[in-house]
Amino acid sequence: MSRIVPWLLAIAWMLVTPTLWAHEIRPAYLQIEETAPASYDVLWKVPSRGDRVIDITPSFDQALKLSDARETLLDGFVLYHYRLTAGKDNTELPGTRLTIDKLPSTTIDVLVNIRLLEGGEYSFLLQPSENTVTIPREPDKLGVLTTYAVLGIEHILEGIDHLLFVLALIILVRGFGQLVKTVTAFTVAHSITLGMSTLGYVHVPGPPVEATIALSILFLALEILRGLKGKATLTGRMPWLVAFTFGLLHGFGFAGALTEIGLPQAEIPLALAAFNVGVELGQLIFVGMVLLLIAALRRRQHWPSAAQKVPPYAIGAVSAFWVIERVWAFAV
Repeated sequence: MSRIVPWLLAIAWMLVTPTLWAHEIRPAYLQIEETAPASYDVLWKVPSRGDRVIDITPSFDQALKLSDARETLLDGFVLYHYRLTAGKDNTELPGTRLTIDKLPSTTIDVLVNIRLLEGGEYSFLLQPSENTVTIPREPDKLGVLTTYAVLGIEHILEGIDHLLFVLALIILVRGFGQLVKTVTAFTVAHSITLGMSTLGYVHVPGPPVEATIALSILFLALEILRGLKGKATLTGRMPWLVAFTFGLLHGFGFAGALTEIGLPQAEIPLALAAFNVGVELGQLIFVGMVLLLIAALRRRQHWPSAAQKVPPYAIGAVSAFWVIERVWAFAV
């Protein structure tokens, strides 16, 4: 009974998740760096899918003028380079308003990083519900902290492959104490590789990592099926070791997403720590929701025995598709 409930929950989760095939959040990114008094280099990175580019643009105070537009096409993004200069009244960027035009008609966020000559640095996250900000006159570390913590929460809650891995662990692990140890091992492992990769100590190519992450989910699905047949499994005996080993791989996946998002150069350690905290908070939210739903579903006394095999087969089918898709993407 207690083992059937999480499997039924796995089915429900996959059925109600509209972003099943998605992996990463891909916010637009606006970087503004002051190169001379009241003169700025502007980098505007917008996500794209094929030939389709999201139609959003940054809009500055009328006293500030954009010029020298250059466009560069990348895999999944379009980069625009501009010069931003003050008019005759020498209006400076701090204290003015920044708006992302047409953002309310989209579902993506915009990460803004601003770096000034005297060392001031600002970070904020603009969203469809709030697409305008007044650029502060004084730098605020709290802005970096909250911005990257929110990005971490969003990344884990929209990273369906990471959540499926955690869900499979919940299905496999027996007992709350064992679950705490297993989730802690996963957290410690991906925190290590997230930090090492982001700080440049280790570099692992992204595509093979993504394919291996999908393979790790497939492995857990097979472990669930072996357990149903009464066979002793490595995950059943030492779930914390499996969670730690694969957690190292998932950390590289998180690092790839954070690199793609962008980091404020003057506040890299703070932004990294905030992003990691956000990932952990999002993970705890997910685990808490799963456990609450399990507790609610346990009130039902009768469950069909056939339901036991459906979730691992469903998780295995999805992860197998991801393995093929991701290997194909970097192999051809």
